[in-house]
Amino acid sequence: MVYRPMTLVDLAARLAANGDDRIRWKLVWEFLEEYRWEPPGDQPSLLQTEPAPVGDERWDALLAAIAEHLAAQHDLAPPAWTGSRVLRSPWFPAELASQRTDALVWAPAAFRKHGVYLSQKDLEAA
Repeated sequence: MVYRPMTLVDLAARLAANGDDRIRWKLVWEFLEEYRWEPPGDQPSLLQTEPAPVGDERWDALLAAIAEHLAAQHDLAPPAWTGSRVLRSPWFPAELASQRTDALVWAPAAFRKHGVYLSQKDLEAA
């Protein structure tokens, strides 16, 4: 068996197969960790192909925000598929009011654009 890093397509399939939000977040953190370990020249290829819908527009918007945020770190335009995945109402995944306030202040621009308020610290801690 040969190692292959998780792509956003793989992540979306795993999110769709599991409805437990705690496990879904673990999968997101796993993707981000694998992404960090890939050579910088290979990282953008993990984001380009449009993932199938997860079945929950919040998670679909999160995938788009992740792709746009990570592409920007390479000074690349966001993948074309990310443009349509924007929430009409903001989503604050954090449960505690203090975490929500932190996310409101520190959410990266790509996440704000897609309506997902997740603190930059939460992304780095993953």
